[in-house]
Amino acid sequence: MSVVTRFAPSPTGMLHIGGARTALFNYLYAHRNQGKFLLRIEDTDKARSTQEAVDAILDGMAWLDLEADGEIYYQSQRADRHAEVAEALVEHGAAFRCYITPEELQARREEGEQARAESKSDDLTEEARTALKQKAERLLAPFRSPYRDGSTPPAPDASYTIRLRAPDEGDIVVQDKVQGDVRVRASEIDDLILLRADGSPTYMLAVVVDDHDMGVTHVVRGDDHLRNTFRQIPIYKAMSWDVPVYAHVPMIHGDDGAKLSKRHGALSTTAYREMGYLPEAMAAYLLRLGWSHGDQEIFTREEAIELFSLEAINKAPARLDLAKLNDVNAHFIRQADDDRLMALLLPWLEEKAGQSLADDTKTRIRSALPHMKDRGATLPDLAEAFRFFWTANTDNLNKKARKALSGDSLTRLGQLRETIANVAEWSDTALQQALESFCSAHELSFGQVGPPIRAALTGGLPAPDLAPVMAWLGREETLARIDFHLARAEAGSE
Repeated sequence: MSVVTRFAPSPTGMLHIGGARTALFNYLYAHRNQGKFLLRIEDTDKARSTQEAVDAILDGMAWLDLEADGEIYYQSQRADRHAEVAEALVEHGAAFRCYITPEELQARREEGEQARAESKSDDLTEEARTALKQKAERLLAPFRSPYRDGSTPPAPDASYTIRLRAPDEGDIVVQDKVQGDVRVRASEIDDLILLRADGSPTYMLAVVVDDHDMGVTHVVRGDDHLRNTFRQIPIYKAMSWDVPVYAHVPMIHGDDGAKLSKRHGALSTTAYREMGYLPEAMAAYLLRLGWSHGDQEIFTREEAIELFSLEAINKAPARLDLAKLNDVNAHFIRQADDDRLMALLLPWLEEKAGQSLADDTKTRIRSALPHMKDRGATLPDLAEAFRFFWTANTDNLNKKARKALSGDSLTRLGQLRETIANVAEWSDTALQQALESFCSAHELSFGQVGPPIRAALTGGLPAPDLAPVMAWLGREETLARIDFHLARAEAGSE
């Protein structure tokens, strides 16, 4: 059997991380089995579906590199096919025309709720209480239409829905790849609507017809759909269609175990892009939210495809941990191609700088990038680490920097400036040797020499070792920054 999976989001909002993980699992399983991964937009809810949401879903999928195989399916374009199947079910005797109105159903529910409430009264005999409870159970039980066995319509032109004739007895069983065997009594399933009175299909019908027509063999989706599965299987069986393999994935919770919400970071998938996460990091992190392979924590796409299986999905809900996501992102930043990383980093650098960077500054940053990739867990964090490249921070010196640029330390900075200026080859190796020679000649520790030059070059901003910093800044900029502080000190002493 050739494996076909699908991701079928409703375009009523953004692509959130739960949906992104579902898409990833479907993608990986299809590719693991040399099958197809399909995308279907379930846009039958015209009141809530928007093109903006469709675009956001496609944008999020593209960012995560979850490309579907073949065309994108739009459920709204298949209404005629859905209606055709509903009529076929009526012909087979598996569905029927129901003339119960929404108002009648609402009255039934209200009567049932009233009976339930009345049964709780203290002024009832046990016999009366039992009778009210039985009445409530009957009225609030899964709806079985009086028209399911062919009762006469109330009027020749009465409007109707088409309902599935729910199984009368036995159990409906789902052999779920994640949840195991799950069964529900047929009596718990209602005569569900397939076609509304206006002729539009319901989700329950459309999803089954579309999955069948698309050749979907494996339905991997959130466990919030598990209850729907027991209502959909009878449609497959009534049409003599093969029932797909199901895998219902537990939901993602917050780090406190509560249902995921915005306060936990339940943002749209592309919001993480705007926060400076790499797509490969996001995908690798989502993979580990509910799936595992031994003790391995981080997987490349190739490794994930090779190792992924539905059976390894955990039954327990996963917990969103942003600290762990940062660790994964930091790993992929370190592994990223330098040219690609520079292109991704540049907008953040210029946002931090508040202006476009000069070409020579960008060149310096690019030369330093391979050595500074470990200095940020996200792109904005990493961009901040490069701040000293475009500013010496002279107007915002912290207390430590001001101390390092005073007294004997300032005198040593002046002496060191002459040593540095005479370095023939401007490289980190030669500059490190010059620093070490200066310390040795003046019987000073590096702890006495380093602080004033670091303060002059970075103004107290975080930076790596001094020799590479000077090499990256270049001879002219390095000496200019030192000279600024020497001149300012001399002016202040006059």
